[in-house]
Amino acid sequence: MTDAISSAQSALGALSTSMAATANNVANADTDGYKSQEAQLTTGPDGQGVQVAGIRSDDSAGGLNPAMVSGFNAAGVYEPSAGLSEMSNVDLARQTVNMVEASRAFEANVAVIRTADDMAGTLLDLRV
Repeated sequence: MTDAISSAQSALGALSTSMAATANNVANADTDGYKSQEAQLTTGPDGQGVQVAGIRSDDSAGGLNPAMVSGFNAAGVYEPSAGLSEMSNVDLARQTVNMVEASRAFEANVAVIRTADDMAGTLLDLRV
């Protein structure tokens, strides 16, 4: 029973990191040049639980956004000009799916802890 609780607790910690990465992506969706990140989860030691293997950055290009690239030339004269800047590569639909997945996994692991707690309580009640 303790293994179930410790496995669920490790999963909750890993899922919290995953949710934090997703929240960071959503917060930076409108930041030009921002690259989306994703927590890579793996099985914990001895095949028990879940842990974060690392945070992977998506290096694919974002869309292009017209931008003003104005400035002063060598003679000190202001020269307005237009250019393009790279937008973030955050896909909000994918981030929504990531949040739903993490939240459902979080709920499942909380249910494991509650069930283990109920089982321990019932066992102790039987012994009295």
